[in-house]
Amino acid sequence: MDNQNDTTPLLAIQHLSVSYAQKPVLWDINLELPRGKVIGIIGPNGAGKSTFIKAIMGLVSIDNGSIKIFGKSLEEVRKQVSYVPQRNSVDWDFPASVFDVVLMGRYAHLKLFQRPRQIDKDIAMQALEQVEMGHLAQRQIGQLSGGQQQRIFLARALAQEADLYFMDEPFVGVDAATEKSIVSLLRQLANQGKSIIVVHHDLQTASQYFDWAVLLNMRLVGIGPIQDVLTTELLQATYGGRLTILSEVGDIVEKDEFPAKETY
Repeated sequence: MDNQNDTTPLLAIQHLSVSYAQKPVLWDINLELPRGKVIGIIGPNGAGKSTFIKAIMGLVSIDNGSIKIFGKSLEEVRKQVSYVPQRNSVDWDFPASVFDVVLMGRYAHLKLFQRPRQIDKDIAMQALEQVEMGHLAQRQIGQLSGGQQQRIFLARALAQEADLYFMDEPFVGVDAATEKSIVSLLRQLANQGKSIIVVHHDLQTASQYFDWAVLLNMRLVGIGPIQDVLTTELLQATYGGRLTILSEVGDIVEKDEFPAKETY
């Protein structure tokens, strides 16, 4: 990555508003996020969490606002930014092997019409090994389990060698071992100075997984270090009547009223 002044925020957003069919989804979001952290984007269904990431990545049109990544526009830093979408947004019947999908992470480093080089293939294979999926390199992607598919997505992001990773609900539909493995990898990336922004819905694990949190419900409700943001007051403001006011965040989710794992 280009040498940046340490005071340059990872992300600086001013007056971001997004709507679908004239219905507001995000309204006047203003925030700055620090680099080198694992950051959770937390809020109820329909709060605009995925839209927030897509707006930053230029995948949806914005009504208003400015977005700077490392102090620059997305176009200037696109190679440094990796995006891991939700698994259900992908056509898993596409006839591609696991290795082919991971190798796509190297395309940002290739010139137009340039074929992947040996170094690109080596980096892709290293990324597969990093997520413990090297033995499935030639498997067709549709033959994988949900947890394996998520690991492949992560390997593709690792192969890009980005500085900022956006991940949209990476823990949905994966087994406990995969979830633990992904969290460990995200922590390793942060220790290397990388930055990770994760859309997440499970309040019970948020305090263990993230350094910082952004609480969203169409508007920005709270932002800061995880221990400062996961308070009863701010969570009540984010989730409204769906939360029962309890004294400890660890107990803040009542399974009958607000399940820790969403069902689809």
